[in-house]
Amino acid sequence: MTSAHTEPLWQPDEERIAAAAVTRFQAWAAERHGAPSEGGYPALHRWSVDELESFWQAVAEWFDIRFSTPYERVLGDRSMPGAEWFPGARLNYAEHALRAAEERPHDTALLHVDETHEPRPTTWAELRRQVGSLAAELRALGVRPGDRVSGYLPNIPEAVVALLATAAVGGVWTSCAPDFGARSVLDRFQQVEPVVLFTVDGYRYGGKEHDRRDTVTELRAELPTLRAVVHIPLLGTETPEGALAWADLTAADVEPFFEQVDFSHPLWVLYSSGTTGLPKAIVQSQGGILVEHLKQLGLHCDLGPEDVFFWYTSTGWMMWNFLVSGLLTGTTVVIYDGSPGYPDTGAQWRVAERTRATLYGTSAAYVMACAKADVHPGRDFDLSTIRCVATTGSPLPPDGFRWLRDEVRENLWIASVSGGTDVCSCFAGAVPTLPVHIGELQAAGLGTDLQSWDPSGKPLIGEVGELVVTNPMPSMPIRFWNDPDGARYRDSYFEMFPGVWRHGDWITITDHGSVVIHGRSDSTLNRQGVRMGSADIYEAVERLPEIRESLVIGLEEPDGGYWMPLFVHLADGATLDEALVGRIKQTIRTELSPRHVPDDIIAVPGVPHTLTGKRIEVPVKRLLQGTPMAKAVNPGSVDNLDLLHFYEEVARKRAAE
Repeated sequence: MTSAHTEPLWQPDEERIAAAAVTRFQAWAAERHGAPSEGGYPALHRWSVDELESFWQAVAEWFDIRFSTPYERVLGDRSMPGAEWFPGARLNYAEHALRAAEERPHDTALLHVDETHEPRPTTWAELRRQVGSLAAELRALGVRPGDRVSGYLPNIPEAVVALLATAAVGGVWTSCAPDFGARSVLDRFQQVEPVVLFTVDGYRYGGKEHDRRDTVTELRAELPTLRAVVHIPLLGTETPEGALAWADLTAADVEPFFEQVDFSHPLWVLYSSGTTGLPKAIVQSQGGILVEHLKQLGLHCDLGPEDVFFWYTSTGWMMWNFLVSGLLTGTTVVIYDGSPGYPDTGAQWRVAERTRATLYGTSAAYVMACAKADVHPGRDFDLSTIRCVATTGSPLPPDGFRWLRDEVRENLWIASVSGGTDVCSCFAGAVPTLPVHIGELQAAGLGTDLQSWDPSGKPLIGEVGELVVTNPMPSMPIRFWNDPDGARYRDSYFEMFPGVWRHGDWITITDHGSVVIHGRSDSTLNRQGVRMGSADIYEAVERLPEIRESLVIGLEEPDGGYWMPLFVHLADGATLDEALVGRIKQTIRTELSPRHVPDDIIAVPGVPHTLTGKRIEVPVKRLLQGTPMAKAVNPGSVDNLDLLHFYEEVARKRAAE
């Protein structure tokens, strides 16, 4: 792997290191909690995992978390699953998210941007007022601590208000984006039985209006636990019969009352992609999310009251919840509702310019799309306020790092981050005081004992292994919904290494502490004992201008053989002729490994994704192995189910040969 002597792509200067919150935190924690005063981030990280309780106590004190009832100790039980954090403590997440309203009521809390790209501000005082009004109305509707409140909403300020009002009353929030079809939404919401549903009449995307009133009618009919439906007229329609009007519920000037709940009280339910069955309903706690997100946003992302935080996301992805938590650090949060590429591929950069974003987050796929579309953000937009561009969703290829440096700004902090819906946070990624090396995540997160293990549980350095976390994190799920004995939770993360979280990614930890993500370990390409992540193949192949997107599958065959097809979605005008096939194979052979040259290269009408934009590898693998469609994939989890019929046909033809 990359040696410590490789020239970094970016190096923070002394002034930036000194000004970073994590530097000040380390000096403060050295005085009060025994953290090392020397050795920079690597020493701080070592201490944070060796002295887990001291570290998290320091985080709680540094960010002045308001415990209405103090905790008995930091960690009552550290076993996984089932770690008990801050037993005895009571608090409220929404109270912390709105703290800035006390000192800076007229500053901007939210900047809402739609496809007109004109930002519309909401002040802290107005956000707090709306949350107070809605929370009082939810209580009047009978919503009590532990009740589930759901949102079928785009990324609009009303969604933020609804989440915070739900948290204020001790309810449990859950949301889906309005581009999800009824079946996908019901697969999620029916599991948790919501008592209130917030809906829009439709949404705007790609310059078009999409009416969702029929879908809302179906949701209302299929969710018998609903006591109330709240209508938000995004497209200007009248409130339907039997529904409540959003404006009526948020009109009062009511001081919010924040229900004090146990540290482990559920805050929200997130959902896995659900590609092979019902999505897992992942429950995270008020206190666990509060301390984890303060650490992640305040120390790793270095966000504070002077910052503007923009991450392109939807309410159906954990990054939306993470984005809303920017409010915890007093940061202005950009709420963008629209297509990532409308009216042109450079749209997100225009939003970053208009909002004066200081941290801009997006997907690796968007960065690579900009590179292919010949977008020049640094030339065409004023991005002088941006300190950091962060990416997630999939590993950022080395070419993506270079493109950001060349096309945005040379002195740019590039933070490729990796985590999961399962923890609603990052295992590894942004550190403002460390150098950035091409193709690498800067380091493991504080308090996260991230390791790479071989199948026998031996830690590896410089070699590919399983991503494991050997100590508990506060934002790990407190449980899955409808998993009374915890069996599904244990099977998901603790089956391979009991008591140790195995996430399902292949990673390498380098000799200088950075992290390389190679893709999902359950769809790893393993030829003659040489393992390679699918992300490595995609990074190499998709540099070719003729390839829009690709999907690689490795199939263990009954006779002991191994078939590795590469499916390619071609760019407009491209043809998969012998010359292109030869260049694809040569690219993989020379840049990666001769062993991982695909057996077949097949042009496809498209690559299927989950509803949150991840390539669907395992279900396609199951289809190619002959598993019937009904068992191989949950249809409600796929962005374009019709595409899967192509792969089903490939399997059928191959079986007939």
